[in-house]
Amino acid sequence: MEPISLAPHTIDALVARLGRWSAGRGPLYLLLAARLRRLIDEGALPPGTALPPDRRLAVALAVGRTTVVAAYDTLRQEGRLVRRQGSGTRVARAALAPEQPRVTETSNPLFLHLLESPDDVILLSCAAPAQPPPELAEAYRSLVLPEADLGYHPAGLGALRAAVAARYEARGVPTGPERILVTTGAQQGLSLLTRLLLAPGDGVLVEAPTYPGALDLFREAAAVPLPVAVGPDGVDVAEAVRVMERHRPALAYVVPRFQNPTGTVLPPLACRRLVEAANALGVPLVDDEVLADLAFDGGGAAGDPALALPSAAYGEVISVGSLSKVVWGGLRIGWVRGPAPLIARLARLKALHDLGSDLPSQLAAVRLLGDYASVLATRTAAVRAGHDHLRAELARRLPSWSCAPTTGGQTLWVRLPHGDGVSFAQLALRHGVAVLPGATADALGGSLRHLRLHFLAPPEVLTEAVRRLAAAWAEYAPGPDPERAALHAIVV
Repeated sequence: MEPISLAPHTIDALVARLGRWSAGRGPLYLLLAARLRRLIDEGALPPGTALPPDRRLAVALAVGRTTVVAAYDTLRQEGRLVRRQGSGTRVARAALAPEQPRVTETSNPLFLHLLESPDDVILLSCAAPAQPPPELAEAYRSLVLPEADLGYHPAGLGALRAAVAARYEARGVPTGPERILVTTGAQQGLSLLTRLLLAPGDGVLVEAPTYPGALDLFREAAAVPLPVAVGPDGVDVAEAVRVMERHRPALAYVVPRFQNPTGTVLPPLACRRLVEAANALGVPLVDDEVLADLAFDGGGAAGDPALALPSAAYGEVISVGSLSKVVWGGLRIGWVRGPAPLIARLARLKALHDLGSDLPSQLAAVRLLGDYASVLATRTAAVRAGHDHLRAELARRLPSWSCAPTTGGQTLWVRLPHGDGVSFAQLALRHGVAVLPGATADALGGSLRHLRLHFLAPPEVLTEAVRRLAAAWAEYAPGPDPERAALHAIVV
């Protein structure tokens, strides 16, 4: 029987699944063997899976080849791997029946790092506020729970749907509560839209690079990404229109305001052209506006409706938003805005999965939205200070790295002068910093020399993170590895 390939995952996906494998104590080969053993025993690497050759995996992990050889040999002696000359290394066929149905699991380092136990690693890979604002605690303290209410609201609490709808109305976007679905964070909103609108084999237009969590969802649905490059002014709208005309994708997903991960902003006229083209071609257009309010000058989506995609003058857009980036990631409140018939279908789908989001959190969100301007002002002041501090530290300690300033959002898109983000991220982990390699976010297979760094941590933490990154770079910096370049030419 032929070995199972890692496709459609690349070697980078395996590296991501290994997570913070090298953060423990002991020889590297034992740490690597321990993590591979866990992946095999959990079924994440099923029997028959072909593993990368020693040299290629060593390059991707930024370790010596002997480390990989010793790790593989350890697992071979345990009976977990089979190694044969000419046929490579594969997982032994003993632990799991190959025909057993398997559930798709994430290999996204953005999520996997959150699943690791706490350690001394600074997480610059997951961009989220470091702590909740005092207004959130006050909102919970003042909660008054309803006396006669089952607590199940699959479409969302009526008061919260109305409050979110009012925010769109204030931007000049006609919206009633029936056009709002409350979700457990924006990620659930994207997940529900994916389940409803995409079938296996469907095309989905995405930016390259883009939010990795969305790519995970589209891959889980067995959809086919149709990537369009992002430039200094956001996604290439002319190319996006050509892709929609040629392929008629089942969905188009964009982040027009403070694009994740590049931080770019799509100009108003480009927004209009994109919306009009999608509507004319019958392509559902999803606007991820989770970061849209985080403008350093205070001109977020609420204050600058010209830059918001949904507009009666342009056409219909499906919007996904949340309070996680302005308030706190632990407040799992998001929403989808769209046509009422679509929202009704999404609500029925959501009811199947969870019967509705947490009611106390929704009540707290209603209160927060009542004084949202002050919460937003505090948060944007903090992220602007973090942005300036991180760029100053990078310029001081890592002047060979390049990153353009942003006008909002929460991340910097950093380009390395040589090497690649995947292997450097492995070395950075051993120095105590988790970063997101650019290749994770790019369905085109590009962005190899890029890293995404967030600037939401306190200044002293950002300073320490850059110090550790500089130490890792000093170890990594002797020069580009031609074998690493050849590796990516093969696997990407």
